[in-house]
Amino acid sequence: MTRRCVCPGSYDPITLGHSDIIGRAAAMYDEVIVAVLYNPAKEGVFTIDERLKFITQGIDEAGLTNVRAEAFANRLLVDVCKDVEADVVVKGLRGGTDFAYELPMALMNRHLTGLETVFLPGAPRYEHISSSLVKEVVRFGGDISGLVRDHVRDALVERLGPKA
Repeated sequence: MTRRCVCPGSYDPITLGHSDIIGRAAAMYDEVIVAVLYNPAKEGVFTIDERLKFITQGIDEAGLTNVRAEAFANRLLVDVCKDVEADVVVKGLRGGTDFAYELPMALMNRHLTGLETVFLPGAPRYEHISSSLVKEVVRFGGDISGLVRDHVRDALVERLGPKA
């Protein structure tokens, strides 16, 4: 039986903190699905295709042959997991605030279908990184090198960086 998990998120954009959790999940499970969850009515900085491309580039660069990325619109996570036949959700936690936010969702998912959630503590070197914060830093001309992969940084600067 294949041990399959889902690493869900909006990934707008994917950060090195996300990549760390995905890589660690890949070492624990036979197959990892990076599920880009989105609401088509909401506009992100990057399109869904761009997000999938960034994730796939990172997967390829890391040599993670048991990881793939897929997008899912307007779906409950439990339904996504059922469709891809995953029994576990893997989520990264940066600290207590993340835990307080994620725990009720994990409990609801278990209530709905028995879906379990595994929480992985984020690597300390990435605990200050969030997609929102990275975007804000770029908007004001700050350097996000070392927080996202270079191709993501370049795309963010092009899209959001201060205009001369």
